[in-house]
Amino acid sequence: MLKKIFLVGIGGGIGSVLRFVVSLLIVRIRFSIFPLTTFVVNLLGCFFVGILVGLSLKNNWLDENVKIFFITGFCGGFTTFSSFSLENFQLYQAGNYHTLVLYILINIIAGCAAVLLGYILTEFF
Repeated sequence: MLKKIFLVGIGGGIGSVLRFVVSLLIVRIRFSIFPLTTFVVNLLGCFFVGILVGLSLKNNWLDENVKIFFITGFCGGFTTFSSFSLENFQLYQAGNYHTLVLYILINIIAGCAAVLLGYILTEFF
């Protein structure tokens, strides 16, 4: 049990640091009022989860500890639902209702599509 907690903690720490680095790179490309950083990070995380799940299910490449490290730890630290929720609240407070609805829909649809795309990509491994 302690090993799994350690794996989640280390993976989450690495994912969080990488999220911060990605946000520093993306912040230079401000795109209107659309929260691009969180969108890109969550999309990449969804894509990576799709790849990991595909590899795990199709090729049985990943043992339990690797899945815990990458899916629960790394992807959990890299992606950020709390930032997504806060940005939605801020869009609401600013009265940007059209952007709010668009942001929610795009995140959900693109996130699910990224998981599926990552999963499909594993067909070629």
